[in-house]
Amino acid sequence: MKVSIVIPAHNEKERIGRTLTQYCRFFLKNKTGLDTTFLVVLNGCTDNTIDIVKEKQKEFSNIEILDLKQAGKGLAVTTGFKESLKQDYDLIGFVDADMATEPQYFYELIENIDNYDVIFASRYMKKSKISPARPWYKRWGRELIFNPLVRLLIGINFRDFQCGAKLFKRHVLEKIVPEITMKDWAFDVELLYLSKKHGFSLYEHPTVWYDQAGSKFEVIKAGSKMLGSIIKIRWNHLRFEKK
Repeated sequence: MKVSIVIPAHNEKERIGRTLTQYCRFFLKNKTGLDTTFLVVLNGCTDNTIDIVKEKQKEFSNIEILDLKQAGKGLAVTTGFKESLKQDYDLIGFVDADMATEPQYFYELIENIDNYDVIFASRYMKKSKISPARPWYKRWGRELIFNPLVRLLIGINFRDFQCGAKLFKRHVLEKIVPEITMKDWAFDVELLYLSKKHGFSLYEHPTVWYDQAGSKFEVIKAGSKMLGSIIKIRWNHLRFEKK
């Protein structure tokens, strides 16, 4: 089984080294039997993230690098998907660079994907754990505003659309990658929408999540931005369907 794990990285000099070390060591130490590659896609970096990744390459031969000048998580992951599809990987996924998802919990996705086409980590299921606990306004904002809007405008219903750990069987990405339009944080929602639209089976898997200080998403005025992005997803694919 060959697995490609894409790691988008935008100015991650403080965290990318630790993430790569822990992920690479986990997959080596635990003898998973997987041929695993970690594809770090730098996007719009203005710090020395690339130097740190290159140092880690000297220690771990299964690290690859793409360096994009334009920023955007969706752009980075999509580019990583396209690069991975050029090779013979069976499973292709992505995980955030901050290691909010520790390697053993990403490995759970690999272990549980067998009967599904897509599996993604969820922070908001009964068996999920978030540390530290999220403030009430984030929980209620998700439950009362964000999730209902996604259900209303896009027609998909899950507990957690944006956890940064998702895994796909190869044939799914071969189908949906040409239709991806989003380059920002709404990219996660679009991935699930396209997978569902094409009839693939999706499984939302409870996870353990460690909120990280300095998360890029925390500094964005997420409400209006996400609403606009959801509307854009619906509009983009409504046009495609009419064609």
